[in-house]
Amino acid sequence: MSNRSETRTSRVTVRLIALQILVFSLLLTLGGRLWYLQIRNGQEYANEARNNHVQQVVDPATRGSILDARGVPLADNQTRLVVSASRTALLKMKDDGKAVLGQLAKVLGMPEKDIRNKVRLCDSKTPQPCWNGSPYQPIPITDKATTQQALQIRERSEDFPGISAEPTAVRRYAAPGDANTAQVLGYLSPVTDEEINKAKNTRSPLLRSDQIGRSGLERQYDDYLRGKAAVTRYEVDNLGRVIGQAKSDKGQAGSSVVTSIDARVQAIAEKQLDQAMKDARKVHDRNTGTNYKADSGAVVVMEAKTGRVVAMASNPTYDPNAWVGGISGKDYARLTGKDSNYPLLNRAIQGQAAPGSIFKVISTSAAINAGYDFDGHYPCTSSYSIGGQVFKNFEGEGHGDISLGRALEVSCDTVFYRLSHDEWKKDGGDKPKKNANDWFYKTAHQFGLGKETGIDLPNEVKGRVPDRKWKHDFWRANKAGWCEQAKAWPKKKDFGTKLAREGCLEGMKLHAYDSINYAIGQGDTLVTPIQMATIYAALANGGTLHDPTVGKAVVSPDGKHIQMIKPKAHGKLPDTPTTLKQIDSALAGVATRGTAAWRFQGWPQDKIPMHAKTGTAEVYGKQTTSWFATYTKDFTIVMTISQGGTGSGASGPAVRNIYNALYGVDPKGEINPKAALLPKPQASLPKIEGDGTIQAQPIKPYVLPSPSPSGSPQ
Repeated sequence: MSNRSETRTSRVTVRLIALQILVFSLLLTLGGRLWYLQIRNGQEYANEARNNHVQQVVDPATRGSILDARGVPLADNQTRLVVSASRTALLKMKDDGKAVLGQLAKVLGMPEKDIRNKVRLCDSKTPQPCWNGSPYQPIPITDKATTQQALQIRERSEDFPGISAEPTAVRRYAAPGDANTAQVLGYLSPVTDEEINKAKNTRSPLLRSDQIGRSGLERQYDDYLRGKAAVTRYEVDNLGRVIGQAKSDKGQAGSSVVTSIDARVQAIAEKQLDQAMKDARKVHDRNTGTNYKADSGAVVVMEAKTGRVVAMASNPTYDPNAWVGGISGKDYARLTGKDSNYPLLNRAIQGQAAPGSIFKVISTSAAINAGYDFDGHYPCTSSYSIGGQVFKNFEGEGHGDISLGRALEVSCDTVFYRLSHDEWKKDGGDKPKKNANDWFYKTAHQFGLGKETGIDLPNEVKGRVPDRKWKHDFWRANKAGWCEQAKAWPKKKDFGTKLAREGCLEGMKLHAYDSINYAIGQGDTLVTPIQMATIYAALANGGTLHDPTVGKAVVSPDGKHIQMIKPKAHGKLPDTPTTLKQIDSALAGVATRGTAAWRFQGWPQDKIPMHAKTGTAEVYGKQTTSWFATYTKDFTIVMTISQGGTGSGASGPAVRNIYNALYGVDPKGEINPKAALLPKPQASLPKIEGDGTIQAQPIKPYVLPSPSPSGSPQ
């Protein structure tokens, strides 16, 4: 009995000892953790604890306005009732806020699905609409709430937890005088966490409440326009009660950007481009047997002496107000879907196409630099043959022996075919010399092609000069694919397989037909309208290639600090003053007796000398691209219409009408200075009041006078 008792006592003792060891271990662990938290990392956690008791209230800065050259707002702000949702508050609810959003949909008269889509977060798999800003930032549902709707939400706040309805300054794209200016202005969207982190140590850090520019001037001058939000910090206890005020940051409204755009001219340019495209679609294309599609286009109006942009239009276009307050799924698909034709694209700086005959001013300069006489005699035959290939003049017309000036006037292809072919042979042909002159390609680079013009708009493209280096690089990049496709030869002899075979075997070579096509702006050459406008402006001003500029000045909110944006030059044309005068005279001949003469009948040439060059570029698998490049002593206008037909046929009337508006020229060719839309001197600024307010001059939609009964071309 005693043995059993001793055994039981022994077991109890062991258990007590084990329990004591366990308790001691737990106490030791807890003590160690407390030491780690309070002693070793105590300061760090104390700081974090203090931060947890500081709440900040952000008052977003009023974004600066974008103004035209006369002070007319192109983009400004207006107060609207904005209904927003706190995603954090919604996710704390048992149903993730579905019931609240359902009630909100009824009040706002919006589909519940649309509201739910707006508050979901964007990622690589989530289609628009979605929220690409911070999940901790209030997400705008609509900026079009009525006063009655806002009152319902605010008075029944217990039914709408996490929902706010507040008057807020909202971006507005005013389209004064119907000047849309969409692609130039750009649009805004919420900042992302990635952008916040990236901007942490910059001079312009971002807050979660910020909206930033995504394209156009809104992006280019975002640092100036955005301003600085006011941040008020409050110390609160653990129950959320305010116990004091911490250090706060003062806010500052954004600066305004004055541009060189004239809203009156901008409206005319947009309307004329749109009308030219509509008119082109009524014309029958005998090559395809259908009407021209005229699917896109662009026009640039530039001050020739400075490179300042007076108007820039791209078609198809869009309403930038669609992005304000969050874009709907329907609008997003309309702007970005595969059937949209990409209206967000600014085709004036991002649209690339072969330039056709407006390129011939470069070929003329190249020929003169290579030693050819401008006034020499060059055969303008109806066609030009090399090997088994025949290259025809436009519509097979011949003009006998003519000068280079006359070749520009009548746009004779065969003159430039011969010159370029001769230079190709002098450079060694298929086996180029080590130090080949490559005059025709070198001159294009000197004219600024193959690189950005430097315009103050984001995402400008470079275009392409298809010289020997480009040919070799392009061949290396595509050789494998070409050679794989070429394996189908000779069983499959379609055009695509034939090209692939040629590319595989000899794609690295600059062939004779490459140089021949290149001389008239065809083949692999690509340019943008802004590049050609810069070149023709240089021809007008004596040879200076300017960086095109849209911004003219940045004005501080109080109007006391003005930062002028001065025009800059990036080069000179590679021509002597004599050559420039000769080309200038030839381009005047184009407008009076050459390919553009029928579009400038009745123009007061003696008072306002007009210079022009037409271009009709062939594109494989598409209809021809229309180009029209022109200038006076004051302005340069370049217009292009994709699949629009001939240069003078499609673009000519629109360009003539823009000049009519600029100079106040009526259909009879008489000048009415009171009707002219001549912009103010580009160095001037609109009047700025003492409080920083910029005075806008009145703007009225300009109506072109009707054509005269005689039917003179417009």
